[in-house]
Amino acid sequence: MHPLQPQPEVTTSSLVRILPTSDSGAGLEPVQLSAWSSLQTEAEQVDWLILHFNHWFSHHNVVLVKGCGEPEYFPAQDGQPARIEFAHGFFNSALHEISHWTIAGAQRRLLPDLGYWYAPDGRSQEQQVEFEKVEIKPQAIEWLFAQAFGRKFRVSLDNLTGEGGNGRSFKDNVYTQLQAYFNGTAKLPRDAERLIQCICLCTRQGKMLQADEFQRELLD
Repeated sequence: MHPLQPQPEVTTSSLVRILPTSDSGAGLEPVQLSAWSSLQTEAEQVDWLILHFNHWFSHHNVVLVKGCGEPEYFPAQDGQPARIEFAHGFFNSALHEISHWTIAGAQRRLLPDLGYWYAPDGRSQEQQVEFEKVEIKPQAIEWLFAQAFGRKFRVSLDNLTGEGGNGRSFKDNVYTQLQAYFNGTAKLPRDAERLIQCICLCTRQGKMLQADEFQRELLD
């Protein structure tokens, strides 16, 4: 596993502007066999997400894959596309792994697991602090994805058998980061913004997310 490194920002405009613009709508059309609103089970929703993500981001030579075990990212090699494998076919795991991928720059997408530092469940208090530092942005972005789909978002400290960390402080930090994407003090990764556009076209008749849809108490 590669050591923890500062994440290069891959940025675009904040969420406050109306999207899409002149050329950002290319390839955003839905390809679903069934409309999102007609899907009844999580398995159907997962299949829908895989189909659409792989269409919308085919220009990046990457595919979303339903994994059987823990999540993992594999860079492209031997003529095969990069793979974002999410855990056990869980929809929320897919959104979380996609959020990490959107933050990673081009160089980190060449590395196994995007070059992220990771210590497994059972982390010490010091390790948990480092874990939470690199999880604030991905979980804020995951919240945006979940809201676009109309799904419940829950923060994750992911350390059931170790030091749990400060859940309230972490939730505060995730909420603050999300609001920064709306007020323009932080820039949303380009591919995260593209995915939000795509989702909203299919699930909200194109209506973009609004800051007042996100309240701190929803994380408790």
